[in-house]
Amino acid sequence: MDRELNDDKPIFQQIAEKIETSILEGSINEGDRVPSTNEFAKYYQINPATAGKGINQLVEQEIIYKKRGIGMFVSDGAKKIILSKRKHDFYENYVIPMRQEAEKLGMSTEELINLINKGEA
Repeated sequence: MDRELNDDKPIFQQIAEKIETSILEGSINEGDRVPSTNEFAKYYQINPATAGKGINQLVEQEIIYKKRGIGMFVSDGAKKIILSKRKHDFYENYVIPMRQEAEKLGMSTEELINLINKGEA
């Protein structure tokens, strides 16, 4: 996992995203143990409660689950949940604003698609 944290988002959210990214990239697989809040706190030099908040966010989304006394583990189907969530976020954060701006510029859907495909050349 990347050791860098930045100021553009809350730290707990960055911890959750780092776990999600590790799952998507395959460095943490479904069924694998996830580092504990104390391990995250030590690694990133943050408060364990902050790390716990990020982990609990993933528990609420059923991406990871707790085994009392053993640790946190990646749920079956976690990758699918993350992909679905991130695709939705991509649509909300990028596609909708892009379409709105294209509309302001009087661009047709075809023009917009051509611009997107232009990057593939």
